[in-house]
Amino acid sequence: MKFTKTLSAVTTGLALIAPTAMADGHLDEITVAYFLEWPTPNQFAQATQAYEEALGVKVNWVAFDAGTAMSAAMASGDVQISFSQGIPPFVVAASAGQDLQVVDVAVSYSENDNCVVREELEIDAASAKELEGKEVGVPIGTAAHYGFLKQMDHFGVDTSTMKVVDMAPPDGAAAFANGELDMVCGWGGALRRMKEHGNVLLTGAEKEELGIKVFDATVIPTSFGEENPELVTKFLAVTAEMNARYAAGEADAMMPMIAKEAGMDEEATKATLAGFVFPSVDEQLSDAWFGGGLQTFLKEVGDFFVEQGTIPAARDSYDSAANGSFLEAVAAGN
Repeated sequence: MKFTKTLSAVTTGLALIAPTAMADGHLDEITVAYFLEWPTPNQFAQATQAYEEALGVKVNWVAFDAGTAMSAAMASGDVQISFSQGIPPFVVAASAGQDLQVVDVAVSYSENDNCVVREELEIDAASAKELEGKEVGVPIGTAAHYGFLKQMDHFGVDTSTMKVVDMAPPDGAAAFANGELDMVCGWGGALRRMKEHGNVLLTGAEKEELGIKVFDATVIPTSFGEENPELVTKFLAVTAEMNARYAAGEADAMMPMIAKEAGMDEEATKATLAGFVFPSVDEQLSDAWFGGGLQTFLKEVGDFFVEQGTIPAARDSYDSAANGSFLEAVAAGN
């Protein structure tokens, strides 16, 4: 593949920047990274300042356009918590030596992350080989990039023949609408705009059958969790409470504030949320997630990226990159 930007440059930069530790563990404020056009129940707490009340500190919410940028911001010490970071950018950073940990599964969303082929090309799953030689816009190092590579591998498409342009989903959607790309990959509101001009090769359910999991995580620098375990636990407790309230029938009441914080109208917010799943604390502590499944998946992603030449090396194990102790504290009511 021909990249306009390479992951090696990104990972090298991350490897040279160490996370900034808090001086004494006592904070007046924290910065949390999140995505616009990516509605989640916890944004109700974002809007009502429920996090501030629970944590006892000011919470600054800063919007990012890709998980790779979140990793860099955590490395520089500018961000303490990344909410809903994609697993591939997390694995890229962790594989490069950045000391990060997944502490919560924010959302699972196979239907809300995909690649779209230009309608005029009339390429579908049966003719996917015709994508060879085409130009595609992909946010490199993200869940969308991982899904793109896995789908092309499944269809036997030689990606070395393709021109792969590193583009954030909103930029990719705009270029796709202007006819500048043959294929584009992304998520959320950008994906909905992409679908106005093309078709997907595989549905979310079909991707899951192939083992292409798509979920995001709440991620922290390991040192931040070690120095502020109570704060991290409270943050996850508020998130879990919002998910529980949303699932228990309060979705309609929460929707206006969720939409506002996501930067979307309510109709688009509901449409996006319809394809989201928010695992409960108990579900996350099961074997499918923090009980072993999550750690295994992190290793699979790392090894796959090595096979694809996306990163130079993967960790021998990602067990230390997944920390369920904070969720265990939430479950225990601490």
